[in-house]
Amino acid sequence: MKYGVIGTGAIGGYYGSRLAQSGQEVHFLFHKDYEYVKENGLQVDSCNGSFHLSPVNAYQRTEDMPQCDVVLVGLKTINNHLLPQLLPPLLHERTAVVLIQNGVGVEADVQQMFPSTALIAGLAFICSAKTEPGRVNHQCYGSINLGNYSCKDETLFNAILNDFINAGIQAASVPYEEARWKKAVWNMPFNGMTVALNTQTDLLLKNPSTRQLIREQMMEVVDASRALGVKGVDEAFVEKMIQMTDEMTPYSPSMKLDFDFHRPMEIHYLYTRPIEIAREAGFRMHKLEMLEAELRFLSHD
Repeated sequence: MKYGVIGTGAIGGYYGSRLAQSGQEVHFLFHKDYEYVKENGLQVDSCNGSFHLSPVNAYQRTEDMPQCDVVLVGLKTINNHLLPQLLPPLLHERTAVVLIQNGVGVEADVQQMFPSTALIAGLAFICSAKTEPGRVNHQCYGSINLGNYSCKDETLFNAILNDFINAGIQAASVPYEEARWKKAVWNMPFNGMTVALNTQTDLLLKNPSTRQLIREQMMEVVDASRALGVKGVDEAFVEKMIQMTDEMTPYSPSMKLDFDFHRPMEIHYLYTRPIEIAREAGFRMHKLEMLEAELRFLSHD
């Protein structure tokens, strides 16, 4: 299949490069580092084995890219207002769009922009950063869950899943709502807390007070998902996420990097929308509402 990548950063750059390395035809949209990648290729420094892609199918405008069977969107959600301009040149009537983005409520809003387009949620469990041109630093993990939001073609969905697996990526199909809320269990505490306390993931868990607070915030997400009738998000998953983070390389999540580099933070889909959705179902996430208020205070946007 023919793949397109919009947002070739830490996430889109990693998964797109792994697909390309496995032999898939992948076309990448670049912003600031287009010239660098066109001349030097794309370097992936990975805990699972580093590699270099050259030449790269690199573009500055989606108008110059071919129509694709699958489009991976790795943009930050704060840039989703650009999708009506960026996506149409890549779409044909059977194209599936995989939104590898943080937050809750993303697919519903993108579906309003593209009512007839098949959408899939891509939930990445990965420590990856891109802090210099043409280089992705993949520190650890790297699995991805795919949640089918509106792709009616099961053959296409399964083909995408198999392409990820054949590229050496641990990938699984999970129910859409479960996938989004499971990702929120980790994202909502750690993204905001590393910003509010100016720290990294490991130090939050080494301190008994913040470790307890992180766990309580995670349980708020679990309880919110239960109020919404979402299955599969439970206390055992909370313990799994804490253990995973204990074993993780000290890490600054994407929101912390955005804050440090004076970029807008993804507060809306990571906090505001899930808090609103939970409140509408009759559940208040009090600790995470407080964290959202702190992030609004600290926000550069």
